[in-house]
Amino acid sequence: MPLIRPISDLRNRAMEISELCHSEDQPIFITRNGKGDLVVMSQAHYERLQHLLELYYKLGEAESLDASGEQGITHEKLMKKLREKIS
Repeated sequence: MPLIRPISDLRNRAMEISELCHSEDQPIFITRNGKGDLVVMSQAHYERLQHLLELYYKLGEAESLDASGEQGITHEKLMKKLREKIS
């Protein structure tokens, strides 16, 4: 269930909002005059979202390459190239 707080809580209870973001590990929706205005989340939660977006972007690229018939590199060949670079 989403956590929703009025903007006055952000002003008057910033530490409580911060602790809630970290303890619940989910964003808190801030309302202004009864309507959605902001989303507040911990930096760790934000970074996880960014990593997921990057992963989805890369998966989308891979799917479009596959759909166009392009051949990628096998895992075995990739590992061989990486080992050669390390050596």
